[in-house]
Amino acid sequence: MKKIMIVVCILVLSLLVACNETSKEEKTSKNKNTTVREIKIEDAMGTQTIKGTPKNIVVLQWAYAEYLLALGIQPAGVTDINGYKKFVNVDKKLAKSVKDVGTRTEPNLEAISRSKPDLIIAMESTHEKILDNLKKIAPVVTFESSSNESIKNQYKNMLEDFKKVAKIVDKKEKAELAISDLEEFIEDQRNRLTEAGLVGSKYIVSQAYSVQNSAVIRLFTDNSIVSQIMTRLGFENAYKPDKFKPNGFSKVTVEALQTFQNENLQFLYIVQDDDNVFENQLKGNPVWENLSFVKSGNTHRLPGDTWPFGGILSAYELTEQFVDAMLEK
Repeated sequence: MKKIMIVVCILVLSLLVACNETSKEEKTSKNKNTTVREIKIEDAMGTQTIKGTPKNIVVLQWAYAEYLLALGIQPAGVTDINGYKKFVNVDKKLAKSVKDVGTRTEPNLEAISRSKPDLIIAMESTHEKILDNLKKIAPVVTFESSSNESIKNQYKNMLEDFKKVAKIVDKKEKAELAISDLEEFIEDQRNRLTEAGLVGSKYIVSQAYSVQNSAVIRLFTDNSIVSQIMTRLGFENAYKPDKFKPNGFSKVTVEALQTFQNENLQFLYIVQDDDNVFENQLKGNPVWENLSFVKSGNTHRLPGDTWPFGGILSAYELTEQFVDAMLEK
């Protein structure tokens, strides 16, 4: 009897050990089959490895907020939300849950940390000095809008950065569709201009504001997002600066506009309601009022929240505002 009991105990122990080993093997096998998403992104600082799919993203420039919104994602935090709402009018709005994390030039590290991000999107030229501190909070992807390549064509650079963000958040197909829709929209708007006989005209696009009660006028150059859209709409930029402008614009006074004596030139300008230099500082100014395109009525005001330095959503708004302004009777 004792021998039988011993044999039974040995068998039970063997079964328990076997079951335990099987359990360990299954766990190991499951772990081996579990893969964590990992991608590599080339940014301004080199190659970045992003593990997983970020959900809680803080952006330190407004264009990056647009990238996320265009992909159906609300950022966790954005710099200077009040400024964003004043200057950036796009179809998709920031949710009330989005936190303000300081200014674009001086983000608030504590506010960023409180947002508990799993990714921060920064700009090298603006945030290089705080990158180490940002990396202590969360992984950082750093874009640059003033590199040798990006400044040549800011529109192209914007789309490339948009596609990188889409790759990070696993929305590549949605990004491709958004870009395709934008290109189709621009072509449709060009057709409207063709019917009106405006395609082929020369233009100037400006953004104007006052400094110490003096009018400052930005004239956008061919490498800007603004001018790249106008080119796609079938226009030719009348403004050709002597030197290449990395920012995509020159700052001039009204006297510089005397060079452009063409009554058929389309002059489009962006001004704030409370700082319309053309209605205030330049009203009655003979230099302004004697310009041929002013006399012929080819000046077109765009709202102050038409943002010329934004992302794909602003590109839609710019296109629509340009065309509607020129076709308005």
